[in-house]
Amino acid sequence: MNTDKASIGHFFQELQADICDKISAADGKGKFEIDDWRHEKGGGGKSRLLQNGNILEKAGVNFSAVEGPAPEGLLKTLEIDANQSEDLSFFATGVSIVMHPFSPMVPIIHMNVRYFELSNGTYWFGGGIDLTPHIIDKSQAQYFHQEIKKVCDKHDIDYYPKFKKWADDYFFLPHRNETRGVGGIFFDRLLENEKHTKEDIFSFVQDIGNLFAPVYSHLMELNKEKDFSEEHKKWQYLRRGRYVEFNLVWDRGTKFGLQTNGRTESILMSMPPQANWAYDYQAEKDFEKETAVLLKKEVDWVNII
Repeated sequence: MNTDKASIGHFFQELQADICDKISAADGKGKFEIDDWRHEKGGGGKSRLLQNGNILEKAGVNFSAVEGPAPEGLLKTLEIDANQSEDLSFFATGVSIVMHPFSPMVPIIHMNVRYFELSNGTYWFGGGIDLTPHIIDKSQAQYFHQEIKKVCDKHDIDYYPKFKKWADDYFFLPHRNETRGVGGIFFDRLLENEKHTKEDIFSFVQDIGNLFAPVYSHLMELNKEKDFSEEHKKWQYLRRGRYVEFNLVWDRGTKFGLQTNGRTESILMSMPPQANWAYDYQAEKDFEKETAVLLKKEVDWVNII
């Protein structure tokens, strides 16, 4: 397995195309439009956007492979001493996905898999996948986590509990004291160690990336025909509002993209087409209360039922 930056970038570009083909087929109507772009310092990417499909109102699958002089803000974030940063350049590549369905019965999903390298030889992999149902279905949350755990266990039995906790802590809105959804896994700065080679870690990242399309296609199929009311839609827009709050205030990927002078349209592609806020809203309907009580850390989703 080649693990040079060109080979890793090539995999991510192929992953983007594969996911778009499979999700478009699952939607049955929507097609991903391609927007090629170039980074001002070097490299570029492809933003693929589906709008107004049968199931998906807005779905973005972004590939990027950018490089250039390492910006000062990025080096501060990485805690690299200014005396060691002279002439450092960076390379970053990955795929980032967010899908917003029309129906409040179909969950939002996010995935990001990425690779970062500095010219001094420093590198790491990162990523995560998490599910944000507007209305939590315990059996579907269990299925989602079981599928992730299978992939994690294939590579390291410690991955799932470690990365699941990391996701609980990461996909959390401190100002709301609630999780963004039912979580998943999150990992950052993975690099070779006494247990795993660089090839091992890249293989794990590949398997997580390839998990996305079959898992979300299944969830789309399960929920696409379910009836919903205007009250469900109002709740969906409020939950989308919380999603926006997380992405703009807490998400590292958004901050990294802006710090590296990334393409704004691609960075903010994760935003829903419509979101609402209501002052001091209190959950009233049973489905609202049932979901709100589960928006917390340390839920054992694998064994929830």
